[in-house]
Amino acid sequence: METKNDCFFMHHALEQAQRARSIDEVPVGAVVVQNQIVIGYGFNHPIQSHDPTAHAEIIAIRAAGNTIGNYRLSECTLYVTLEPCTMCIGAIFHARLKRLVYAAADPKTGACGSVINLPLESRLNHHLQVTGGILASEASTLLKDFFVQRRSTSERCHHENRY
Repeated sequence: METKNDCFFMHHALEQAQRARSIDEVPVGAVVVQNQIVIGYGFNHPIQSHDPTAHAEIIAIRAAGNTIGNYRLSECTLYVTLEPCTMCIGAIFHARLKRLVYAAADPKTGACGSVINLPLESRLNHHLQVTGGILASEASTLLKDFFVQRRSTSERCHHENRY
């Protein structure tokens, strides 16, 4: 269920996604919010950090835990620009987040309904509210533009190396 502040906080996540894009990482951003205050920011940077776990959600969850001095974020909402993967859903469950809000669906690795739906898995010990599609077109455009640019650069480099 969408709240009046979802677009506001998703804009913060989109700003984080822009930070990822500025360092040539897949533009995904996330923020953790508690009592209408952002307590954790994160953006994708697994390539630059040489860390496959450096997804926006993981970084934001780590920052939020450090901010409040607790690994349990039970009264918090995570806003992320792309539907989380299974690794990130696992971290979301372990942090005991109350709510997840994401922008764009991920038809390749999405774990909130696109490929699988872990939040609805009744056998798991944690459940949270999930809202998808908030500012989805903005997040999707950012991702599509990034990959168009990446393919264009890759094709140009491949073409130049042929001669």
